Amino acid sequence: KYMLLSDHQNAGQNHDIKIGKRCFENVAQFRYLGTTITDQNLIQGEIKRSLNSKNIKIRIYKTIILPMVLYGCETWSLTVRKEHNLYSSPSIIRMIKSKRIRWAGHVAQKGETNAYRILVGKPEGKRPVGRPIRSWEDNIKMDLREVGWDGIDWIDLAQDRDQWRALLNMVMNLRVP
Repeated sequence: KYMLLSDHQNAGQNHDIKIGKRCFENVAQFRYLGTTITDQNLIQGEIKRSLNSKNIKIRIYKTIILPMVLYGCETWSLTVRKEHNLYSSPSIIRMIKSKRIRWAGHVAQKGETNAYRILVGKPEGKRPVGRPIRSWEDNIKMDLREVGWDGIDWIDLAQDRDQWRALLNMVMNLRVP
């Protein structure tokens, strides 16, 4: 099979090419590397086919939407109510928790850096009346409690990278209601 691309409308219509004993048929379209190519160079059908594909929608969601929604989630201090109101999907909650645990490992392993002082430090001055706002470190402790690592100092635990990776895998496999 072959296809002739030309600006001239009548070029190559119904002309088969014969070389030796082989006959090559002229076609108006064919698939090449998963894409349909036409002799008129029409791509509307190809665009429509690819946008209707479930795989492309999933790829767009994973590569564009999720990173935008979860940008900076490592440092968020969320209450349980906010977690479930914002993200009812268990997979997103799991992603937030695993990114937060991963970032906590980086912060703890780096030691007394600015990030450590900001995320773990205690602010000076008087606190407002009422219930204290949940801190980032409180979220880390809650995440550890959910996977059964309660009562362990997370900063010391993060120094052992193998144990920290095991913990991170446990958080990724965590069942979220």
